[in-house]
Amino acid sequence: MTGDGASFPEAFHEAFPGLDADPSHVLIPEPVADPVLLALADRQTLRLVECLIAEAPSDCLRITAVFALTLASEASRVLHSTDRDSTDAAPSPGALQLARELRRTTVRLPRGPWWRMTLDLRVDGSIEVDFDYGDEPFPDEHLFAPEDYRADLEAFDWSAEKLPTWLSALVSHGGRQTRSPRKAAVPADTHGARSAQGVSPKEMPGLTETWARWAVLSAAFVAAGSESGPRMQPSHARFEGTTRGGSTLWMLAGGRAVLSGGVWDAPNLADAYRGDAPHPELFAGAPTWVADALLDERGKAGLMSFCYWWESGRWLRGESPKAEELATAIPGVWTSETVAGIVSKLAQRVTRDTETAALRLVTAAEGGFAERGMLAEVFGNDEGADLDGAYHQLVMAGVAHRTDLPQLPRHQAIAIVRRYMLAHDLDNPDYRAADLVADRVDCGWMVYAPVPNGEMRIGRGIFFVADDEVLEITDTQNSYPNEYAKEVARRYRERWGL
Repeated sequence: MTGDGASFPEAFHEAFPGLDADPSHVLIPEPVADPVLLALADRQTLRLVECLIAEAPSDCLRITAVFALTLASEASRVLHSTDRDSTDAAPSPGALQLARELRRTTVRLPRGPWWRMTLDLRVDGSIEVDFDYGDEPFPDEHLFAPEDYRADLEAFDWSAEKLPTWLSALVSHGGRQTRSPRKAAVPADTHGARSAQGVSPKEMPGLTETWARWAVLSAAFVAAGSESGPRMQPSHARFEGTTRGGSTLWMLAGGRAVLSGGVWDAPNLADAYRGDAPHPELFAGAPTWVADALLDERGKAGLMSFCYWWESGRWLRGESPKAEELATAIPGVWTSETVAGIVSKLAQRVTRDTETAALRLVTAAEGGFAERGMLAEVFGNDEGADLDGAYHQLVMAGVAHRTDLPQLPRHQAIAIVRRYMLAHDLDNPDYRAADLVADRVDCGWMVYAPVPNGEMRIGRGIFFVADDEVLEITDTQNSYPNEYAKEVARRYRERWGL
């Protein structure tokens, strides 16, 4: 029973006495030019309301009903809420029939027939009706097969201009955004074929930085107890934004990667599905290894709006938007400072010390040296932060400092380089094997012979010895030692599956 002892129907009728009479107000949630059509739709809505009320339990305080309908499929439910709990119920055959009749009437509304209708009835007599035309994707339980929507479109003579982008994609994508290995292996038509475009480092950070920053953000969201946000898994990272944009980043052996995803209602897709522009060739110039297994799931629904791939030390793309247009689909990996700022906010401790600690964590992750204690410096050691889960994100990404792997002793790294120099006649008065020193870097040692003032001279050889004794050689004229050290560490991790 309701608070005053009356049942829901009695209390509702008392608060809203006009159910059985012609309504003097409009329930239809959009203006209708035809007054006869408006009166009919409004009357049908009230009949459905009356049916739902009659079937409600006596102690009900609120009824929420959802009807998802096409000509071929139906999914509906009614929720009865009391002051104690809520229970689900299936609508009666009579209620379903009334909803079908109302939908057939609304075919003549300016926007055409709705796909979902929600009614919210409260014991105080308030009625809210909402027609859902798919401005945002339907929840899975109210999403039907493409052929069901196609049948509706044909029956009601809908044009593509009326459909939201996601629904246009669902019914007409035709698999154009999928790329099986067989499809990828087919040579592009050389006549008029488009090549890939390089992406400026100013536009998109490099792969090492992108991966490490993504990992730090994932760790921060886990530490903060957030169910959403970016996440790391072995060999790939994923992100689902609050505005329905999202992306997936896959890492491959050989320093390759694929970053793909979709911006919600992306202009390039909206124009294409409306027929105002050709569909973008997202894979123009892409190598054969850019295939379905490495692409974001949005591609299967025709909603992938960008695809980048990393090859030969740079990002490339086909007809994908510039990186600045992907901001809602990619976590904020743009700079170390951007990441540190987000991490500080998640820690809810936005102070100079916290920001400094967050930046130290980001820098360490970029070098593969991130430690659990650095997370504690940002989030504190209280039980409210999930530091173990956060650190596991860093471990899976391979940006955490490994303490369980043997570290090559300094003297052995120097001995390996010395033997190499002597065997290849590289020992000379200007670069003596006897003068070699070693500085620790991630996963190994940087070995060199310093000049008298302790600085390295341009053009002098620098050796890197990984902890598994693999020797690599570079020089200061053709590369920056710190950047090369990151590549040495990356190759070491690939060799050991880290």
